[in-house]
Amino acid sequence: MTLQRAGGPIVRRVVLGTQLRRLREAKGISRSEAGYSIRASDSKISRLELGRVSFKERDVADLLTLYGVTEEKDRAPLLELTREANEPGWWQGFTDVMPGWFQPYLGLEEAAILIRTYELQFIPGLLQTRDYARAVIGGARQTDAADVIERRVQARMSRQTVLDRADSPRLWAIIDEAALRRPVGGPEVMQAQLKHLIALTAKSNITIQVIPFSGGPHPAEGGSFSILRFGEPDIADVVYLEHLTGAIYLDKPEDLTRYTLTMDNLALKSTTPGETAETIEQIILYHAI
Repeated sequence: MTLQRAGGPIVRRVVLGTQLRRLREAKGISRSEAGYSIRASDSKISRLELGRVSFKERDVADLLTLYGVTEEKDRAPLLELTREANEPGWWQGFTDVMPGWFQPYLGLEEAAILIRTYELQFIPGLLQTRDYARAVIGGARQTDAADVIERRVQARMSRQTVLDRADSPRLWAIIDEAALRRPVGGPEVMQAQLKHLIALTAKSNITIQVIPFSGGPHPAEGGSFSILRFGEPDIADVVYLEHLTGAIYLDKPEDLTRYTLTMDNLALKSTTPGETAETIEQIILYHAI
């Protein structure tokens, strides 16, 4: 059995879960029967197959035996993938200051080959300067101590290194004009942030568009969202929606179609990538007043 290697433990869990589901279905074994074999419920099997929970190597070994995968050459790649899926991500060092519902997104972001994002309120996190990030985080977490805010800022800066990898994903960001004009951290912070965006437009893996006020109404009435695409054939695109106390991950075909069409519509209503730098230059003058 040959398995492609996905990037990041969370994505590896999804790949492993998909492989186990296929093996179970090929043998005509129910989730209840599979759960009984590892002293678990059918809902636990469902979560394992969706990659929503971590795997125990003993459980995977028992399931492989139940599914008739007994040859060492067939078992070894799946057991190795189990070990890799349980490796901690870089964000494990920040779990004390990072909500649990955001950590799966970081694993998906790390493994994506394309990230398309629409932002209404703020500059996307992957494109923020340190000072801008500090102002955003400090404004949202006003009861946090200064050292906690700094750790959150550092986590955000660490997250941005995904764009500097040799195999970095392509980032396509559509930013509402409101986010560029919203004063965050004072004029100097905003001007530095906007100049940073202009510099980023020169990077080959980053595309930035601005949807201007003059574009009028558009279909993204629900607010900001991101769509992530992966190079692994077993993993569907994922839509990520964040709210005040949690996040939603969508991967049903009808949801993906709706959000993909919405993103395409936003791109058509936005500045072309070639016009973006000039548009941001004009907004820098607004913050200089």
